[in-house]
Amino acid sequence: MRIQDMNISKQKAHQIASVLSEALPYIQRFAGKTIVVKYGGNAMIDEKLKHSFARDIVLMKLVGMNPVVVHGGGPQIGQLLERIGKESKFIDGMRVTDEETMDVVEMVLGGLVNKEIVNLIHQNGGNAVGLTGKDGNLICAKPLKLKRMRPELDAPEIIDLGHVGEVGRVNTRVLDMLVEDDFIPVIAPVGVGEDGASYNINADLVAGKIAEALQAEKLMLLTNTPGLLDNEGNLLTGLDADTVNRLIEDGTIYGGMLPKIQCALDAVSNGVNAAHIIDGRVEHAVMLEVFTDQGVGTLITG
Repeated sequence: MRIQDMNISKQKAHQIASVLSEALPYIQRFAGKTIVVKYGGNAMIDEKLKHSFARDIVLMKLVGMNPVVVHGGGPQIGQLLERIGKESKFIDGMRVTDEETMDVVEMVLGGLVNKEIVNLIHQNGGNAVGLTGKDGNLICAKPLKLKRMRPELDAPEIIDLGHVGEVGRVNTRVLDMLVEDDFIPVIAPVGVGEDGASYNINADLVAGKIAEALQAEKLMLLTNTPGLLDNEGNLLTGLDADTVNRLIEDGTIYGGMLPKIQCALDAVSNGVNAAHIIDGRVEHAVMLEVFTDQGVGTLITG
């Protein structure tokens, strides 16, 4: 081996040692702790990002953490609906879900997408079990009624979105059993109502409520943005609830980021130690957020 090659090898070894040394206190701090990760966006589409996400989750489990994955799948649902000739209709960003659409939602989320994620984790050396909120009555749902004010009406208009729900209650027994047996739960955001009907629920909301029910150490929401940005495009992090509320009031937080921020706020207000909104377009984003000093997104604490 040439001296130049030896020097490069030594530099690489030192870099690896430095990374492992930086990760050690985080491994020690979060060993035995539950971390709920909402998986969605580009990280579910790009093949390289899919495998980097699965490797991150497997590594977390191997070093003693207890990851719980909740996934979305909106684009995949839309693609299948288009293939069968059914138009997707949205109101305020929420998919109107009749019975036929709900059948597709269950097939895509509980079948195709869920089992692909389980398989990815297995390919990367982990043990995962896929389930929906209907399994073991994990997610007891109730219909979500959308309220909209109109100037000509004295009271809000109630809009029925069909089989769109919100989380009424989380039964953690099945998750506790899986975690105790060293499995990684992978959850599709489909709940069941008291009448036995299925409900399509926003995956961020499901992840937040599961994190609350498990009293998780962290809630991590993967997005297609760097995190929460200020009006100049700078990344904001290390925020508490009061600061976030001020940013909502002054219009810094608006549009599609509002539901994610509200989900994070609810979680840290109800027993979760920290919530992270991270850029799922970055390879190994979860690992960088959990194991390094810098992180790749916005941290929110209570």
